[in-house]
Amino acid sequence: MPQQATRDADPPASGAGLSATEAARRLAAAGPNVVATRQPARLRGRVLRQLRDPLIVVLLVAAVLTAVTADWADMTVILLVVVVNTVVGLAQEIRADRAIAALSAMTAPTARVVRDGAQAEVPAEQVVTGDLIVLGEGDVVPADARLVDAAALMVDESALTGESVAVDKDTVAVAGAGAGDAGLLSAGTVVVHGRGRAVVTATGADSAMGRIALLMRPDAGLTPLQRRLMDVSAVLAVVAVALCVVVLVLGLLRGLPLELMVVTSISLAVAAVPESLPAVVTLALALGARRMADRDAVIRRLPAVETLGSMTVLATDKTGTLTEGRMVARLLWTPDSHAEITGTGYDPSGAVRTERGALGPEDDPALTALLTAAALCNDARLVPPDTTGPDTTAPDTAGGPSSPDSHSWSALGDPTEAALLTAAARLGLDPHALNDRLPRVAERPFDSDRKRMSTIHRLPDGGYRVVCKGAPEAVLNPATVADTPEAIAVAAGWARDRALEGYRVLAVATRELPALAGQDDDIECDLHLIGLIALADPPRAVAAQTIRDCRAAGIRPVLITGDHPGTARAIATELGIIAAGEPVVDLREPSPGIDADAAVFARATPAQKLDLIQRLRDREQVVAMTGDGVNDGPALRRADIGVAMGRRGTEVARQAADLVLADDDLGTVVIAVAEGRRVYANIRRFLVYGLSGGAAEIAVMLIGPFLGLPLPLLPAQILWINLLTHGLPGVALGGEPAQRDILRRPPRPRSQSILGAGLWQRVLRLSVVLTAVTLGVAVWADATGRPWQSMAFFALGATQLAVALGSRSRQGSLANPSLLVAVGGAFALQLAALYLPPLRELLGTEPLAVSDLLLVTALSVSGYVAARLDRIIHPAPRGDRS
Repeated sequence: MPQQATRDADPPASGAGLSATEAARRLAAAGPNVVATRQPARLRGRVLRQLRDPLIVVLLVAAVLTAVTADWADMTVILLVVVVNTVVGLAQEIRADRAIAALSAMTAPTARVVRDGAQAEVPAEQVVTGDLIVLGEGDVVPADARLVDAAALMVDESALTGESVAVDKDTVAVAGAGAGDAGLLSAGTVVVHGRGRAVVTATGADSAMGRIALLMRPDAGLTPLQRRLMDVSAVLAVVAVALCVVVLVLGLLRGLPLELMVVTSISLAVAAVPESLPAVVTLALALGARRMADRDAVIRRLPAVETLGSMTVLATDKTGTLTEGRMVARLLWTPDSHAEITGTGYDPSGAVRTERGALGPEDDPALTALLTAAALCNDARLVPPDTTGPDTTAPDTAGGPSSPDSHSWSALGDPTEAALLTAAARLGLDPHALNDRLPRVAERPFDSDRKRMSTIHRLPDGGYRVVCKGAPEAVLNPATVADTPEAIAVAAGWARDRALEGYRVLAVATRELPALAGQDDDIECDLHLIGLIALADPPRAVAAQTIRDCRAAGIRPVLITGDHPGTARAIATELGIIAAGEPVVDLREPSPGIDADAAVFARATPAQKLDLIQRLRDREQVVAMTGDGVNDGPALRRADIGVAMGRRGTEVARQAADLVLADDDLGTVVIAVAEGRRVYANIRRFLVYGLSGGAAEIAVMLIGPFLGLPLPLLPAQILWINLLTHGLPGVALGGEPAQRDILRRPPRPRSQSILGAGLWQRVLRLSVVLTAVTLGVAVWADATGRPWQSMAFFALGATQLAVALGSRSRQGSLANPSLLVAVGGAFALQLAALYLPPLRELLGTEPLAVSDLLLVTALSVSGYVAARLDRIIHPAPRGDRS
């Protein structure tokens, strides 16, 4: 395993950079510039961890017991379930390890460094602290670094910070205190504009990527379902052993043979443990995963299906999750008119609208002049769909590196400038034609000191036009524009109001020149303000409805973003996460503690996101975290359920998540919640069915002798009933459809047992009915000289199958035909056990007269009636869905 890199504060003595000898020495001392990974666990250790699960231990004990009783069919099924669960668990462990490994792919494969006074290209893993790196547009920063030289440098940090706007970088006061983050670069970020040189300050584990990798190491722990099943397994194991000992002792006290009672006790132990439970759980989760995959939601960890149903808090990132993840021009202002811009992404098919309707280039000269200027003072380029060639594979700098999408428009260059081109196109302007008609002849690039960019264009009549765009504070001042103070104040007020609403505002001004100015003349003066453009990262079309659906389902939405508080407030208010005036927690502001009850957290670092998730979990909340960036990776791992965006999301986010939304549609989460609740309801439905049957079998064996029935059922008969009822019918219950109001009920408490909310009382009530029918038939048959043991055997099996039919979620529906087939098949096999000679000899049964068979069959219907009446007389609590 490579040694972790460490910090080295020694900068190069000059622009010559490090010497090759010194770079080699530092590389040998600190190790490669790679994200440190854990040594993979050995296969044996991984397997043993999987087998320590209490439910698996119970199953292994049951397998041993079935082997002792020569019940090879049951033993094979149980061992198969153990093997499948272990393999699935191992696969999930390996996938989790890949989440950290994926961080390496986010760093640059190569880097340009200056060594011995000459520029060279080296593998990124050979970059060391103190190296002088050279950066240009499109480069991925290979390590954390401090700028020493920059020209119009802008960096996309969205993967790390969540900010959808590229960040200006400069060298102002880098050597002192006061530069903030302006002169610092982080590993894995992308240069979208300009150039620069920087001294590497941290590599490997000490870099931004390395620190995030360390945060991703703690596992999320067991899911709520896994914890509940572990508790049930422990209880069942203790109860089964205790009751079987009681049966053994009672039999011996009655003088029955020791060998017979030992076999009987083992059979009861197998009956008491619902060995089909893992199969039911696996089937229910697999069916849920398949149904979710049909809706573009890919499950990476099978237990996560149920965890979604337990969700009480949806903690979501903003950029790319609630919003489109790219800047879009939304509002236009000129001294004479105002307009709104419709449309999504970079598709020119939107429109510029006023109260008069959609506008064209000839309808409003002022707005046309504004968007013409914005398109001219611009270095970005729009790429139409289905474009082939290298441009289509370039990074989408508006949203971080992403895979090309041939079905949508994309952009090359600064995302803000791309948004201005799109706005011009939506008015009907052709940016290419504008540049041909008004060619650029000179420019002053953007830099963070001036906070503006200016270009000069040749006019058709031979004159020249200066176009300047930039931050309002950099343009709306007397030194730049010659407009009246009153006009400047009005424009500044509009810009300030839009900024408070979460918009990013740009001011655009122009000036006509009869001839080109000299090199010493300042072209950015005496300009005329032509208008303002407000840009925003707009909410996704389905985001507001998703928030409403979550609230209806009792799920509290929480926004955790790295964005500015004003931007976070605007989006949260628009989507209904908070009401107007509710507070937003700024995590950069000093405070005694984090208010976990707040709904919006702004300027959150990856470590703070992690802390917030843990605080919510410590308060017994089941937390789902959505995100798409590298900065979301640790929180996705720590949350009970991590949800990543499939299209826009980084590989780190996808590997760390439990659920990947292939269509990036947050509304799919609500569908997944319904699936999770359906799965949990079906598991509880099976537990009612399986445990009531097992309890009835034990009760029959305990009470029967006191009613004059020495051994109510033979060991083979117990195992046969258990195999038929807990086999296919029990597993088929896992495919029951959801109840229609499943999303209008609150989530269950995290601390609630899987047998809680009235479940164990229902088990007792149904077991009483099963026991009464079985013993009643046996006592009557014994008193009338009929084959009472065979009648009891048939009655117990048939009545349990009737309970299965009565446990359906939608009576009269054909939504789960497999249950009807399974119950019908099991009933046929129960009949075969009475009439087929080989089975009669194996099970020790006798054939029943037709009248007796019809009588017992009619009485077994009481199982169906009891299951239905129990739901009517004892309705499920509000949080129960079984």
